[in-house]
Amino acid sequence: MTVRTQDNVTVAGDQGVLASLKRILPKRWYAHLVLWFACGLIGFPLFYAILVSTQNNSEVFAYQFTPGGNFYANWDVVFNISKLSGYMVNSMVIAVAVTTGKVILSLLAGLAFVYFRFPGKWLVFGFVLITLMMPTEILIIALFRFINSLGWGNTYIALIVPFIASATGSFLFRQHFANLPAELSEAAQLDGATPLQFLFRVLVPMSWNTIGALTVIQFVYVWNFYLWPALIIQGQERQVVQVGLRTLLGGDSAVRFGPMMLGAVAASIPPLIIFLLLQKQFMSGFAITRDK
Repeated sequence: MTVRTQDNVTVAGDQGVLASLKRILPKRWYAHLVLWFACGLIGFPLFYAILVSTQNNSEVFAYQFTPGGNFYANWDVVFNISKLSGYMVNSMVIAVAVTTGKVILSLLAGLAFVYFRFPGKWLVFGFVLITLMMPTEILIIALFRFINSLGWGNTYIALIVPFIASATGSFLFRQHFANLPAELSEAAQLDGATPLQFLFRVLVPMSWNTIGALTVIQFVYVWNFYLWPALIIQGQERQVVQVGLRTLLGGDSAVRFGPMMLGAVAASIPPLIIFLLLQKQFMSGFAITRDK
């Protein structure tokens, strides 16, 4: 009987390599490969915008994929000449005010639609749902005339009050409260709790995920305001960041790509911070079940 020792050693070595690869690679390595490719494809524009924010126009047109030497000059244009930081402060004030108002009013609306009985409740709720299909753009002329008739033009009030109610938030909290056990309200009534006490002591602690999800959505929505502020705000002292980015285009001269990309990257940081702080609540905020 002949023993082929060399072949056996080779086969054993190949099997050892395969076993090592299996230990190193994930079980579904091809799925991870696709995900890494998708992340790279999605993140490349942001990566390239960061590179361009450090370059001058000649480096941009040369398609240079290394950091340039014009970062401090671009920083001076964005934050000292164009004063983008002032626009960002205005957007932060408006976004925080509108988001806070939307969350509070949505909580109250959800409480009313679920735990109160009044004539025409379903008609009112249906009207709220209809407003979801009416974008602001189709109402903007009438809203512009109404706001100016009240003397609110060129003020923070014009940017906050018309958007402080949220049909999306009302629907979200209505669905969330409807899936909570009915015994909660019955127990609160037996304990003599008022509706607001029931809301803030019982419902709100059970709704942090939904509140976080709504906060992220509405903050990003308000932060990206452009059309309405450009129409209703005439001066620069109360203007928002998305309109302020327009000042970085360079006017009649050539477009300055470096400052423009630096401003765009800087303007995207506050929404990113809000999302990172509330990502856990955002990801689980729509999992509305009776187990919550």
